Amino acid sequence: MVDLANAALDEPQKLPFRRHVVPLRDLLGLRCLERAVPLAGEAGLDRAVSAVNVMEVPDVLDWVKPRELLVTSGYPLAVGDEDPAAMLTRLVPEFHHRRLAGIGIKLGRYLDTVPEQALELADELDFPVLGLPPDLAFDDLIEQAFVQLGHRHADALSRADTLHTSLSRLILNGANLDQISAEVARVLGVGIMVTSPDGREWGGALDGDLRVRLVESGLIDDSGRFRVERLNLGPRPLENGEARVLPVPAGGNDLARLVCVSPRRALGFDDVQALERTAIVVALLLTRQQAVAVVENKYRGDFLRDVFLDRAGDEAFVVEHARTFGWELDRPTVVLSAELNPVDPSEEPASDRAHRVWQERFAAAWRQVCEARDRSIATVDFSTEVVSLLPASMSASSLRASVDQLVGAVAGDQGGGRRPFSVGVSRVVSSVSELPTAYNQARRAAKIGRRINGGRCTTWFDDLGLHRLIALVPDPRELNEFVDDVLGELAEDTPESTDLRTTLQLLLDTNLNVAEAARKQFFHYNTMRYRITKLQSILGPFTTDPTLRLNIAVALQVLDFQHCKEHRKPSTTKPPLTAHTHE
Repeated sequence: MVDLANAALDEPQKLPFRRHVVPLRDLLGLRCLERAVPLAGEAGLDRAVSAVNVMEVPDVLDWVKPRELLVTSGYPLAVGDEDPAAMLTRLVPEFHHRRLAGIGIKLGRYLDTVPEQALELADELDFPVLGLPPDLAFDDLIEQAFVQLGHRHADALSRADTLHTSLSRLILNGANLDQISAEVARVLGVGIMVTSPDGREWGGALDGDLRVRLVESGLIDDSGRFRVERLNLGPRPLENGEARVLPVPAGGNDLARLVCVSPRRALGFDDVQALERTAIVVALLLTRQQAVAVVENKYRGDFLRDVFLDRAGDEAFVVEHARTFGWELDRPTVVLSAELNPVDPSEEPASDRAHRVWQERFAAAWRQVCEARDRSIATVDFSTEVVSLLPASMSASSLRASVDQLVGAVAGDQGGGRRPFSVGVSRVVSSVSELPTAYNQARRAAKIGRRINGGRCTTWFDDLGLHRLIALVPDPRELNEFVDDVLGELAEDTPESTDLRTTLQLLLDTNLNVAEAARKQFFHYNTMRYRITKLQSILGPFTTDPTLRLNIAVALQVLDFQHCKEHRKPSTTKPPLTAHTHE
């Protein structure tokens, strides 16, 4: 199955040929059908009609097509060996299954009435059965229906031409996505959204009431993302109409999604054609915007990188120059570093192009979420990470809640091909000169947090504790030697050693309270005393030597850190590090 939220489309999708249609209700307004009477299935009079077919033989099922209005003089029903009531009762479900628009029967010559059993079945299926006047000439009906369909085709062409002219004029005048969407919405009478491939809104023309209905139907999540993945397999019914998503490809790249919401009617073939033209225009506009954005983002990224390297100039110049980008750096700030997690070994390897697309979408999501919160927030893409400078003029609890909200908005509900990521947050700094230190803190927090807690976590530098020092040791062999020297055989990866390490950690956590440690492990008090004796024979007198207890506690943390780094379950019951997850 192709995931449209991730797949790059190398060429536009081709839609199958479909004839223009009119509702059956409109055909009843034709001059030749003025005396036609709906006998059953009136709820289905809005079925689409694309042609008129004449039933000349009883075995007509092999010759009918979807969206046809089938008409008959009644002769094939009356002259056969089968009873007309039984035949119609058998044919009505077949006509409904083959998606015919309805059947019209001349009454008075071969059939005086339509059997009641067939009419009741037609009402159950909402399949229209019409009583036609006996003097109706089928050639007149076919001609007038063809003219009606021709008018509909001409209207569609005129509307498409009007839309094409309007969009061309808007593009030449430098219109944005909102203006283009508003024009399409006006011409087609629908709601329009332009989103990223994973459903983040970039522009559109969608009134508040319609947006509320989309939220209630589950198509927009709490972060405001349109769940495009739910419409990958085709249109989704919405009230009396539908919601549809079209891809916006260009040059082999999957640029965006064009979302059309039509709650009052199903979209016709001409509507889809108009939306395809709109997708082309949107692709042109986005390609132009991306070309400009690449240059702007590189310039902004280079400037912020110079700030972090402390080579951008004096503080007054940096603050003033940042304001030309709309950024405010002259305030208390925390630096946030966000990185996509490596591809899980269970996943299929991804190409460099796929990784680049993931990073671009990730950076765009951060920019959009941060700008929606505060346009003065600096957010840049450093190729492998996204860095944001968040205002921190608030209490510590409010700041953490604000960061969690931002991270949650970027993560969304993990739909639309969203990739897992890790976040590191620095301490609060109050001047530009402290930003390089804060940036290094954020990067270290993200790196250590991923090692210890895995992906989808937010780690604050202030929460790292001892792990900050452990991570600074460059040679893993030095750490391994320290663990072996302190723990001895307890460092081995065996069930017995793991069990004893758990007991040891509980003793340290309870300040050597034997009764409490025994209760937490559901051991008898004497069993815990026996285990302490065994631990002391391996480690030494840790119950009376505070320095030895400190070394043991550090060694357990190093071992825990290494196990988490290798993506194995920690051997102790105590979480190695407090972090917020994005699940």
